[in-house]
Formats: sequence, C-alpha cells, structure tokens
Amino acid sequence: MEHNKMFCYQCQETAGCTGCTRVGVCGKGADVAAMQDLLVYVTKGLSAVTTALRAQGVPVDGAINHLVTLNLFTTITNANFDKAAIEARISATLAVKADLLTRVEGKENLPEAALWDGAGDWEGKAAQVGVLSTEDEDIRSLRELITYGLKGLSAYSKHANALMEDDEAVDAFLQRALAATLDDSLTADDLVALTLETGKYGVQGMALLDKANTGAYGNPEMTRVSIGVGKNPGILVSGHDLRDLEQLLEQTQGTGVDVYTHSEMLPAHYYPAFKKYPNFVGNYGNAWWKQKEEFQSFHGPILMTTNCIVPPKESYKDRLYTTGAAGFPGCPHIPGGVGEKKDFSALIAHAKKCAPPEELERGEIVGGFAHAQVLALADKVVEAVKSGAIRKFVVMAGCDGRAKSRDYYTEFAKALPRDTVILTAGCAKYKYNKLDLGDIGGIPRVLDAGQCNDSYSLAVIALKLKEVFGLENINDLPIIYNIAWYEQKAVIVLLALLHLGVKHIHLGPTLPAFLSPNVAKVLVDHFDIAGIGTVEEDMKLFFGEDA
Repeated sequence: MEHNKMFCYQCQETAGCTGCTRVGVCGKGADVAAMQDLLVYVTKGLSAVTTALRAQGVPVDGAINHLVTLNLFTTITNANFDKAAIEARISATLAVKADLLTRVEGKENLPEAALWDGAGDWEGKAAQVGVLSTEDEDIRSLRELITYGLKGLSAYSKHANALMEDDEAVDAFLQRALAATLDDSLTADDLVALTLETGKYGVQGMALLDKANTGAYGNPEMTRVSIGVGKNPGILVSGHDLRDLEQLLEQTQGTGVDVYTHSEMLPAHYYPAFKKYPNFVGNYGNAWWKQKEEFQSFHGPILMTTNCIVPPKESYKDRLYTTGAAGFPGCPHIPGGVGEKKDFSALIAHAKKCAPPEELERGEIVGGFAHAQVLALADKVVEAVKSGAIRKFVVMAGCDGRAKSRDYYTEFAKALPRDTVILTAGCAKYKYNKLDLGDIGGIPRVLDAGQCNDSYSLAVIALKLKEVFGLENINDLPIIYNIAWYEQKAVIVLLALLHLGVKHIHLGPTLPAFLSPNVAKVLVDHFDIAGIGTVEEDMKLFFGEDA
C-alpha cells in the first residue's frame, strides 16, 4: 500500500470502513497523521524505557506519566490538528526519553523505538512505523485494539490528573501495555490476554475519574438543564474537561458574560458544585458533529477543552480557542498543565465584544442519573422491575456521529416498548434525549449518567442490580446493550465491559475496521458481540414478536 499518503482506521467513520488513505474523514491531513503516528511511536519507546526502569526498582516521576497520557490523548480522533504542536510533543518526549535511557541497565534489550534519537527525516520515519508496519493482519489488529483502548484510558487518566488524582498502577500498566505492542515475540493469544487486561485497567481508570469528579464537584443529581439562551454575550465550552470549565466559571463571575455547555459538557450541569455560578445558564446545541452550524450561530467565543473538534469555518475560526490536548492551526491555544491555573481573560474580553447567542431551541433536558442518583432510587427501580412496570433496561451509551445510519438509534429509541428504560452516557444521547419518551412511575425513560467518561456509572448500576436481585451472573440481568461507538474512549468502555463479563453487546453502526476477521471471530465466539440490524429486526431480537 505504498501509494497511501496515510493510513488511519481508528474511528468509526474511517473511509469505506477500511481506512483513510489520502486525508482523514475527520479532516486531518496526511502530514498531521504522520506526526500522530510518530508521536505514538516515540511514546511507546518512552514507555518501554519507563517499564524497564520500574523492573529495576526505579520509580517513575508523575510528570512523565502525565506526559505519556497527554501524548496519547493528543492523538485521539478530532483532538489535535496542529502539526507544529504535535512535533513539539515529539521533541519533548525524545528529550525525556534520552535522559531516562542513561539510567537503564541492559539498554541493548530495549526495542528500536526506545533507542531512536529523532535523527533523520521524521515523515520518512513515520511511514516506517505506522499502523501498516505490522504485517500480520491479526497481530496488527490486536496491537491497534490495545493501543486504541489505551488512548481511551489515557483520556480518563488525563481528566483525573487535572483534578490532582493519580493511580500509579494504571500508569504503569498503560506504559507496560504500550511497550508490549512493540514486542514481536508476543503471540495472538498473548495479545488477546493483554486486551482483556486493558479492560481491567479501564475499569480502574474510570473509577479513578469518578472519584476525582465526585470528590471535587459532588455526586451528580437529577437536574433540569435549560436549552434556551439568555440576553448576555456568552462563552461556549465543548469537549470534556470539568476543571477547565470550573476555572472559566470562576474567572467570568461579575463580567456580564454567560457560560454555556455544548455536547459532552452538558453533564457538568448535574454536579452540585457548578450550580452556585449564576452565569452558568444552560446547554447550547447538540452533539459535536453539528458544531459548524451551531458555533456559527452562537456568536461568542468557543473553548474546546478536549477532542471533538470539527475543522472550523473561517467565519468563526477566530472565535475558536483550544486548551489541553486540543489544537487546531490558526486557533489561539490557552496553555496550562496539571495543577496550573489557566488564564481565560482573552476569551472573556473577546466575548464582551460579541452579540448574545442566537436561540436554537427552547425547553429543558433532564439528566444527572449517575450511579449515586440511581442507587438512591434503587428501591423504586427494583419494585418497578419486580412488578413488571420495567421489563428491561437498554444501555444505549457511546458516541454520536455524522453518518445517516446513526438515525437508527433515534428510531430504535422511539420504537422501544413503553416498559423499557434507556441507560445512557456519552453524546450518543443526543439521538434521543430530546424525545418525549415519558416516564415509568416517575422514573424517566432516559436515564443519562453523563459523559462518555461516566460510563463507569453504568457498570456500577449493573453490578448493584446484580447484587440486589441476588444473581450469580451479570448477564442474567434484564439489560440489553446496544452501543454506538465512534472513537477510542468507546473502545476502552467496550473492553471494560468485556472484563466485567458482559456478553451479548451489540455495537454499531458498524463494527470497527481495525478488527480483522479472526479477531472479530474471537469476540463473537467468546463474548457474543454482534452488529446491529434494522430497527424492526432488532426489536424482534430483543423483545420477541410482541415488541
């Protein structure tokens, strides 16, 4: 495939469900894709060094752990399109690795990625070390499945780090697993085992983030969020980072500037700590992929705190600010690392010069059903199940996207029997969270646990229900899993569910392109993973002829 300008198949929208070879469907060019490949490669090399040091009993500094997680987060789909910023991360990683190498015993046993010093043509090097450098299709598939899971895990770790929470065990595993993807001695069976171990640490990483978020901001609670607009100029916050939002809210007090959430930031409204800010007025718009139209009509500046950037129109590009792992060439970037205070004065000054946002819709969205809130309703939920008022729960967590085929999830939600309840997290909810689906005995039929980062809550809820009903097997619960995926955080959620023993997961709108036929067969044979059909077919599959 030497004619390829690039090769990337890490997201659901990859070209032809096989791979992007000229330009990314996400909008990244081949030059940016090459530097992302190289950043992953040098991060794997650094991880081989840190893993060797740990084996010698040498501790690894937390700042190095943070470097690794931020590197991986930078390469997640739609996070960073800025070639210069990515090249700067490569240079920084090479410098850290060179220093650590001086402390390693037996350097000759390290892989080439650990020893490469950055000399020569970087684009040429990237072409040698990208995805297709692994020739065996099944080994390649498993290595990429693990790597993408680790990218998702890095996102959870990064958000926890921002709130001063770390887990050395998670960091050590993440780096050990990254290094293992360089090891040609590992068999397909070895890599399958490592894939499931990645799921184990995915659960641990999600628990860490849950602890960080609830420790800082309280347990999410049932909340009605306005989707209208006020009369003041505003700042729109998108992405996932709650600490960035907190700092912005602190700095906008008394300025006459309102703050709105967009897409995956909606669940910030569910946390008690954010309700004290009078200028935190509501949620604007829908899922990430509609931002070209919605950012245009917002009129004020937009802060992208993480991934989910769509290459902006020139008409609002000057209003798009990035921070953290996010980046886009020509858009101002707000600096600040873990534990550092960020200065958002430029956004606030910019907002004051802008018109108030244009109204898109009116009304409210109800959410805040993370594990603490649902467990507080446990008696009510259990009684509804026992009485037959609730027949089944349907987990419809995951991601939204541009593909027309994703309308399936809207129609599926509409077609669900009235005695079913949707459990959701992530931006997939925008396919149905504004539908009038009603409630069952006061329990809303859409229980939104929060961001994709909050998928841990769905696992906790399932495990608690298993305990309450005295079941031996989590798969005996009246729960259906019909999950939409888009990018790498959805991959770690899937692996976490597999680690917990969950079977019969339906994944759509397509199965990942990075699953080779043999690897897909392993998942089907051992976990009964399947794709989706039509709404009518799946209703009969899940509920029988009486659906």
